Amino acid sequence: MKTAPTSTVKRPRTLAGIAPASSDVVRVQALAQYEAALRLMQDAKYDKAAAAFRQLLAVGPPELAERIRMYINACAQQISKGKTSFLSGEERYDYAISLLNDGNYQDARAQLQQIIADNPHADYAFYGLAVMASMTCDPHTCLEQLTEAIRLNPRNRIQARADSDFQDMADDPRFTELLYPEA
Repeated sequence: MKTAPTSTVKRPRTLAGIAPASSDVVRVQALAQYEAALRLMQDAKYDKAAAAFRQLLAVGPPELAERIRMYINACAQQISKGKTSFLSGEERYDYAISLLNDGNYQDARAQLQQIIADNPHADYAFYGLAVMASMTCDPHTCLEQLTEAIRLNPRNRIQARADSDFQDMADDPRFTELLYPEA
């Protein structure tokens, strides 16, 4: 009858012989630190994650070095992403429209709302929110935002009449009434 082999923990061999058990402890600690840094990154704490990855890069396993560098770069990109600065509301608007055109609606909305927070009379930001609402099939919000844009600047009514971004709103009688009140 054969007996089951006993399980022994094999340690890596080195030129000097079998590696001491302490290197296993160091490796386990490094992997725990790596996982903690990944959790920070997943929680959008990019500053802390980048610092943890940099610290790990100095002491971590060499086979993780390239991946750690990649995560450090990803953290740096996320950190710089939130630090976009604009000289004017119009520059921020151009950026918001580029986000909108790329389908990044949440970030575009945040940029347009920031313009309004900085300048409540920025009719073009309300117009941009109306366009986005039309593109995302939200007619109620579209009408609200477009109404405000027209209230602040009546020329927006004429612009909206020719704007193809409102094509999904064309069949809505409230939209027609807003753009052609005299009819």
